[in-house]
Amino acid sequence: MAEETKMEEKKTDGKQVLATIFKVILGLVFLALGALAILRWWMHLKIVVLGCIGLFLILAGIITLAIAKE
Repeated sequence: MAEETKMEEKKTDGKQVLATIFKVILGLVFLALGALAILRWWMHLKIVVLGCIGLFLILAGIITLAIAKE
């Protein structure tokens, strides 16, 4: 009975290791794709960021006023 429990734990550990390796590889692939996307569409990204600066400032102002009200 104890040996069966140990064997099941080993199988579970193997599955967890395989799942962790898969997640790490998937994360690295996503990081690489994100870096390539930034390099590929740099000018478009700059335009989006510059377009959002005003909205971010408005949001920061609203949050500051909400905090000051308390």
